[in-house]
Amino acid sequence: MDLPVAPPVAPMLARAIHSLDELPDGDYLFEPKWDGFRCIVFRDGDQIVLGSRNDRPLTRYFPELVDPLRAQLPARCVLDGELVVVTGHGLDFDALQQRIHPAVSRIERLARETPASFVAFDVLAIGDRSLTEAPFRERRHALAELLAAAVSPLYLTPATTDRSVAHDWFVRFEGAGFDGVMAKPLDGHYEQDRRVQFKVKHLRTADCVVAGFRTHKHGDGVGSLLLGLYDERGTLHHVGVATSFTAKRRAELVGEIEPYRDRALDSHPWRAWYLAEARADGTAGRMPGAPSRWSGGKDLSWTPLRPERVCEVAYDHLQGDRFRHATRLVRWRDDKAPEQCTYAQLEEVAPAELSALFDLRR
Repeated sequence: MDLPVAPPVAPMLARAIHSLDELPDGDYLFEPKWDGFRCIVFRDGDQIVLGSRNDRPLTRYFPELVDPLRAQLPARCVLDGELVVVTGHGLDFDALQQRIHPAVSRIERLARETPASFVAFDVLAIGDRSLTEAPFRERRHALAELLAAAVSPLYLTPATTDRSVAHDWFVRFEGAGFDGVMAKPLDGHYEQDRRVQFKVKHLRTADCVVAGFRTHKHGDGVGSLLLGLYDERGTLHHVGVATSFTAKRRAELVGEIEPYRDRALDSHPWRAWYLAEARADGTAGRMPGAPSRWSGGKDLSWTPLRPERVCEVAYDHLQGDRFRHATRLVRWRDDKAPEQCTYAQLEEVAPAELSALFDLRR
């Protein structure tokens, strides 16, 4: 490719802050924070390359985007944005992850069943000109002109300079697709691999059953608590862990969960999973929410607890029926019964902006 900004490109990054009130002084453009794969699109004539954040090409995994991008983008350009999969209820990160697969036949099938879209939020080059040294306000104006007539699966991200609108987005963007707000300095240049922007992510909380624990890798106290939620049939699913305790807190937790260790395995809902791991023969199959084959050889042995105590945890995302990342323990909820910890509390509604942009009624 003969472009003024050639692959690979390390995307510009953002630093996490807790609220928009923590932003330094200056002019900022606010955008929704998308829940997808970061992607740099390169076009040079008939060539289209989709580059990822880690320099791995994504083009082969999303073949359905090549022709639409070729049809709508200028003959030579570089765009920064996000790959997303749109569903009738919002964006589906789990479906997006399933696209990264070695089998061409599977990729082609999923490209038909769960086609991806590209949401652009920056432009690095047009024609022979690199825009990386231009201020963001100029790049955003050029991008808006470039995508003025864009149609699915190519989109321009919503944006505002009004902080009250950004605050409103942050409060309401807890639904599927938007997981916070980005704040980008309007006078900033495009600085690869540098955290010169800001992101405010909306942390949600959930009440979960504590059904087991793992000892810390150094052997000193509780390393993580195993969390469970009940489905509508009354099955307790393992949905993730609470972790990242200080050394002092790890020691304190030992005493706090000790009363629930006695005879915990007798009628434990994950008894078969525990016994299968103890035998290490795998004959019992995958129990509800049990670790997958992608455990990377880590020691996943655990100690059961009677599922009688409830805790509140803070989490960022769901992926399918599990928390995507480790959660943070907020507090014990001794006022809640374990049976009250159900998936119903996690229901999400796509915000109106997402529905309008993608016309989810389709």
